[in-house]
Amino acid sequence: MKAPVLLAALATSAIICIALLAPRADGQSTPAAAQPPAYLNAAYAPRAGRQPTAEEMTTLGRTMFFDPTLSGSGKQSCASCHSPEHAFGPPNNLAVQLGGKDMKTPGTRATPSLRYLQNVPPFSEHFHDDDNDDSIDAGPTGGRTWDGRADSAHEQARIPLLSPHEMANATPADVVAKLKRAPYAAQFRATFGEDVFDNNERAFQAALMAFEVFQESPADFYPYSSKYDAFLRKQTTLSKQELRGLALFNDPNKGNCASCHISEVLPNGAFPQFTDYGLIALGVPRNKKIPVNANPRYHDFGLCGPDRTDLTDHPEYCGLFKTPTLRNVALRKSFFHNGVFHSLEEVMQFYVQRDTDPKKWYPRNRDGSIRKFDDLLPEHVDNVNMDPPFDRKPGDKPALDEAEIKDVIAFMKTLTDGYRP
Repeated sequence: MKAPVLLAALATSAIICIALLAPRADGQSTPAAAQPPAYLNAAYAPRAGRQPTAEEMTTLGRTMFFDPTLSGSGKQSCASCHSPEHAFGPPNNLAVQLGGKDMKTPGTRATPSLRYLQNVPPFSEHFHDDDNDDSIDAGPTGGRTWDGRADSAHEQARIPLLSPHEMANATPADVVAKLKRAPYAAQFRATFGEDVFDNNERAFQAALMAFEVFQESPADFYPYSSKYDAFLRKQTTLSKQELRGLALFNDPNKGNCASCHISEVLPNGAFPQFTDYGLIALGVPRNKKIPVNANPRYHDFGLCGPDRTDLTDHPEYCGLFKTPTLRNVALRKSFFHNGVFHSLEEVMQFYVQRDTDPKKWYPRNRDGSIRKFDDLLPEHVDNVNMDPPFDRKPGDKPALDEAEIKDVIAFMKTLTDGYRP
């Protein structure tokens, strides 16, 4: 796959400084500031001489995250789609979640996990690692959501609040009106100032900031509590099967997973995030179960639209989607941006058989030929990644056999948080 980003990008989220402890592979912790940035005082806390604390905004953000009354239907909270029991990902195997004012409106993309996003860099078309080597261009990298269009957690939080197929508020003022009526309205005023509701835009931005601060809570969103983390701390050992899976995961001639899902401790000692934050085209099959795909003219091209609109004139970006972290991937029941697969076995088989047995994954044209990469236009096919394990042709031996796939999956299950050594 594309050249890996070997160093974690500098965190650009405004609230990253509230992280209480930055985990390291040596088991040590690096203290970080426990206060949000000073600019919040002027922007969101009108009371002179006081700014909201990280603890206040975390508490408020958590309350709001679980509040269904903030939606147009009154039945959908952020946690409805981002379940804490599922690493803040979807709680079911639906390809897309239902929402809207009637709770019957289907979305267009699978719900991603919100965990381990604390170091995502802002989107860049030409990303260079922070080792000052500008000769390696990692290409489109960073940002949140499947197409990288949100550069921070508060920008991301705005999207579902106002999306007609999610929480379905027509305007920011609609959200603020619901906050004014909420049982915790007094808590909101105590956090951001008694006159915070006097200005709808300021109140809405304050709400987004509370969501962001909550999503920077280490215990909730980046606990580093998996078996693999314990292994890195030398608190436990991996089984023979898990070790075999790790080796296959890293091997550039086998799984080659680590080329995008970085698995090694970083040079600065930080734990791996299992993503390089990049965007890549994999040619995932079209999911006919998503209602919007019933229209043959509709295509989700990711980075070049339709949800993202600033790069529609870049056909070389069509089909590119964010590389998600593989932490907690074993908790998911729908995979890729369109939720087309529903098990890790299917995902791994697709990776190693996409090019060796395309008829298994793609439909046929009227003349009997295979319509490979059927969710892309012909002019976008050259965007699809062809690095190992995609460097093969029909009839070739897949890069991994069934036993090796089981080994890799056994390793990926060590990435689930909540392990107790």
